[in-house]
Amino acid sequence: MSEQEPQTEICIVGAGAAGLWAAAECARRGASVLVLEKTRRTGTKVLSSGGTRCNLTTTLDARDTARAFGQGHDFIRPALQALSPQMVRAHFERIGVKTKTEADFDKVFPASDSALQVRNALERHARQAGAQFLLSQPVTSLEPTAAGWTVHCGNRRVHCRRLILATGGKSYPKTGTTGDGWVWLRALGLHVVDPVPALVPLESPAPWVHALSGIAIDGELRVGKLRRRRPVLFTHKGLSGPGAMDLSEPFARRLADEARLDLLPELPMETLRAQLIDGASAPGSPRLRTLLPLPKRVLATLAQQSGLPDDNPQLNQISRKARNRLVENVKGWRIPISGTLGFSKAEVSAGGLGLDQLDRRSMQVHAHPGLFVVGELLDLTGPIGGFNFQAAFATAQLASVAATQS
Repeated sequence: MSEQEPQTEICIVGAGAAGLWAAAECARRGASVLVLEKTRRTGTKVLSSGGTRCNLTTTLDARDTARAFGQGHDFIRPALQALSPQMVRAHFERIGVKTKTEADFDKVFPASDSALQVRNALERHARQAGAQFLLSQPVTSLEPTAAGWTVHCGNRRVHCRRLILATGGKSYPKTGTTGDGWVWLRALGLHVVDPVPALVPLESPAPWVHALSGIAIDGELRVGKLRRRRPVLFTHKGLSGPGAMDLSEPFARRLADEARLDLLPELPMETLRAQLIDGASAPGSPRLRTLLPLPKRVLATLAQQSGLPDDNPQLNQISRKARNRLVENVKGWRIPISGTLGFSKAEVSAGGLGLDQLDRRSMQVHAHPGLFVVGELLDLTGPIGGFNFQAAFATAQLASVAATQS
């Protein structure tokens, strides 16, 4: 093998979660594997994920996990049937990463709370299987050939029969994910849905939102017909937390300019209306804080916006018009949103290679046999909770099987 023009059966571009999984699986199946990584280490984004704790997957079964991907559920289903969340968890246990479940939305973490342990285990498993790595090797272009593919990286060219792209999207670009893969895919004539930051905090121009910084509400956030009943965190810039970040894509694409927050989703509108409007005439009219179990600063802001005399009046001190306004605010508080904090704060990208461009049972691109695309490069985004790592592993598994059989 020439130092400047190495040859391998399978070349994998990108040594993140999907690339490391594919490297181990392809090598385990007997193929010669060379992994090209633009940064000086493998799994850079894995190391920073989940606040360095690395939310590996979910406890949901394959069917419910697929549903979490919305319009992409049909596409991801074969991958999840081939590699379910339970299988991912069992695999990590086998390679030395004990796992644990947290009650917060069925998340699975390493028992050590260490993303470093996860990255090390993935890389070790790939190397032990026989995969070779070239680090600090940024790829510049791809070229289909009669024998397969040529990958250009600086003054080096790598020749391979099969090529798996696992470069990731544009989220956390400081980790090396700068959208290179989409450039190459477009150069090959493939349709790429314009990427935007996803699972990212929201910006609000409203000073009153900033003033509530640090308060978390276990509410239901709505954006048009989309809704998430997950915690929402007020920040000095806007909204964060799973509820807000799950619904960030419409704001990234400038399809919406406000969100509505139901502060008490477990309380039906009719019940709240009866308590606040009809309850004013009840003997010993109760005070507002007794009826609304909300943080004091939130209640004070609601009272001001609803036209109440203070943040803890008796109901019979509030006009009927103000009580009606208060009900509307509690069940659908309008929060202006000006955008997101961008790719630098996004956990993943939304958009990517159109799902109709490849075979969902192999991840092979229709127009370019021998080219497989996995992970965040695809137009496939799940919510917070280990879903996107699960998709990366599962799509890499399908590509690995297909690449070593073809």
